Amino acid sequence: MRTESEPTASPAQSSAQPSTEAATQPGPATGESATSAAGGRPTVMLAMNESSRVRVLVPAVRERLERVADVLAIGPGGPFLADPEVQAALGEVDVLLTGWGCPAITPEVLDAAPKLKAIIHSAGSVKHFVDPAAFERGIQVSSAVVANALPVAEFTAATIVLSGKRAFRLGAEYKANRQRPDHSTVPGNYGNTVGLLGASRIGRLVAERLRAFDLEVLISDPYLSATEAAELGAELVELDELFSRSDVLSVHAPLLPETVGLVDARLLGLLKDGSVLINTARGRIVDAAALEQECRSGRLDAVLDVTDPEPLPADSPLLDLPNVFLTPHVAGAVGNEVARLGELAVSEMERFASGAPLQHTISAAELGRIA
Repeated sequence: MRTESEPTASPAQSSAQPSTEAATQPGPATGESATSAAGGRPTVMLAMNESSRVRVLVPAVRERLERVADVLAIGPGGPFLADPEVQAALGEVDVLLTGWGCPAITPEVLDAAPKLKAIIHSAGSVKHFVDPAAFERGIQVSSAVVANALPVAEFTAATIVLSGKRAFRLGAEYKANRQRPDHSTVPGNYGNTVGLLGASRIGRLVAERLRAFDLEVLISDPYLSATEAAELGAELVELDELFSRSDVLSVHAPLLPETVGLVDARLLGLLKDGSVLINTARGRIVDAAALEQECRSGRLDAVLDVTDPEPLPADSPLLDLPNVFLTPHVAGAVGNEVARLGELAVSEMERFASGAPLQHTISAAELGRIA
C-alpha cells in the first residue's frame, strides 16, 4: 500500500511527447457520473508515484482538487490488486487520477472498481497502462497530453528559428576555433521552407506558432486534409516532397510499428545539402545509422532532443560533431512546466464533479494511432 507520505519510484518518461492523435473529443454530458451513488462528492484515488504527486499536484492545484472531491489517503505502490487495502478502496472509487508510475489498469482492476466512471491522466499517453476494456465499459478516459505538447511546440519553434540561422553549428565552431566563423552562406529565416513530419497535437501547435514568422510551412500526414493544413497555415505535401523542399525538417510523428525507421537513408538523402533535421519526437523514428552517416559527412545538421539509443553511448560520434546539437530529452514538460499537467487534470476533475463533459477525452478508436 502506498500512502500520501510514502515515496515510490521516479516517474517514467511520458510517451505522449510526439503523438499523432486526433483532436480531443468531449465525453458524454452525464451529470449523474459526477458523484457517487449516494449523491455526494466523487471519490478519487491517486494512482501515480510520489515524485509525480509532488510535481504535478502542487499545493494550489491539490487544494482545487480537494475542493471538489474526496481524495483517498491510499493508492497503489505497485500493482493495484497486490495490496488488500488498495483493492478494497477501489470499490468506492469514482475517478482514478493517474500519472507517471501508474500501474496497469487491467480488466481485473476494473472489476474491483464497479463505481469507476472516469480515468483522468495527468500526463501524456494512456495507451500503455489503460486496458481497452475501460473504453468498452463506458469509462471516460482523459489525458493531459495537450499540456505536455505545449512546451514541446515552444521548444521546437524556437529551435526552428535558431536552425534557420545555423546557430548551433556556428556556435560550436566559434567555441572550437576561438574565432568568428564565416556566416555568409547561412540561409536565414526569411522565406525559409520548414517541413513538419506529422500533424500531431505538437505538430499542429508548431505550425500555429510558425505563423508569426516569414516562413513557408509544409506538412505531411496521412490523416490530414489539404483544407486542414491550410487552416494551420501550411501546405499539405507527400513525404518525398516534404523532404526534398525543406530547409529545416522537424519530426512530429508518433512511435508506432509502422513509423520505426520511417526517416531512412532514402528520405534523408532527399534533404538538400546543408539542411537541418530536428527530432523532438522519438529517436527510433529516424534510422540512426543513416543519420550518423549524413552528419559525419557534414552534409546535414541535426538538432536532437531524442536519439536511438537513448542516452547515446559515450563513444557515439554524434557527441563530438559540431553540426549536431544534442539536448537530453528536455523538450517536454520539465520543472515548473509539469504543474500545467496537474492544472489540466484537475480542471477535468472539476468538470466531472459538476456533471459537465470532459474536454480532453481519448477514444478507443485513437488507440491504434497514438504513441
